[in-house]
Amino acid sequence: MKCDLRPQGSSGVVRATLVGTLVALTLCAGILAGSRGLKDFDTALVPYAAASVFAAFGLGYRYSMWLERPPTRLYWRRGWRIFLSPRRLPRNLLRLGRLIWDDLVAQKFIEHRSPLRWAAHACLSWGCVLAAAVTFPLSFGWIRFETPTSSQATYNAYVFGVRVFQFPLDSPFAPLVFNILDIAAVLVIVGVCLAIWRRARDRSALTLQQFSNDLLPLLLLFSISISGLLLTVSAHFMRGFNYAFLSQFHALTVIFTLLYLPFGKFFHIFQRPAQLSIDFYRRAGAEGPQAVCARCEKPFASALQIGDLKDVQRALSIRYQLADGTHYQDVCPPCRRKNLALTQDAMWRGPRAPKVS
Repeated sequence: MKCDLRPQGSSGVVRATLVGTLVALTLCAGILAGSRGLKDFDTALVPYAAASVFAAFGLGYRYSMWLERPPTRLYWRRGWRIFLSPRRLPRNLLRLGRLIWDDLVAQKFIEHRSPLRWAAHACLSWGCVLAAAVTFPLSFGWIRFETPTSSQATYNAYVFGVRVFQFPLDSPFAPLVFNILDIAAVLVIVGVCLAIWRRARDRSALTLQQFSNDLLPLLLLFSISISGLLLTVSAHFMRGFNYAFLSQFHALTVIFTLLYLPFGKFFHIFQRPAQLSIDFYRRAGAEGPQAVCARCEKPFASALQIGDLKDVQRALSIRYQLADGTHYQDVCPPCRRKNLALTQDAMWRGPRAPKVS
């Protein structure tokens, strides 16, 4: 089945705007329903919730625009068709579980590049996941903690207005609950330090890195984490010294990061799960017929990939169709390099060839 890969133009922008609005409204509805009609919503957290709604709109808009690109749209739709194929679905589900563990949990694809890079990325990702799992539900009023009227020595934890568990304040579990954001902050700070240390020692990273794309995200994460830790230090060890300033600075860094989320490097967090379909695409291509080079007559790639590549180039008005009916993509990469060398040699020899009178 062919995919419509024609550029969408202004209709794509309208569609992306509608998608972003729908995502933002869905989040607003989730906040309203999860907080029981705002009964459990803390008005002090309104700026966080508002920034989250804006980030939801931006993420929906950019994700939709990302899918409007002909290559992305083709591989997105093709990946879903391959994954949901009835013949492959049971095997694909098992494979998906392994991919989620390897790529999203253990992140082995980064470990292959560098153990230091993997350690930095693991600390950053799991620190952020842990912080987001606590911060967003608290900001939306989905979870809350309160002491019952019968006992001031215990805490009740409520999720969507339903009490899920209770723990005494003097239990070993209490410090873990109250300091879970500090644990996440320590993980993020360790990850930021490892990432900056690696970048300072890696000459290729120093050459290619950009402030807005590489250093700014690290500075934002460090600012959020260190200000959060300083809030704890101020409250427990400094009798609230400069607590108001620190809380405002912490809120400012969090809100700025949420607004930056759809437009900077953090967007790859939402792109990465979609890239899991590439594995199913490669496997389907390997199991199917192979493309044979028109020059050396040797297989060099899957026919599925070459056919899709031709469709994408046609949609982008890239004309690689040759006069004899063959296509440039039907030639394997080694033969392309040979043809290029032969063409350059012929052009080099042309002006210097002896003229025949």
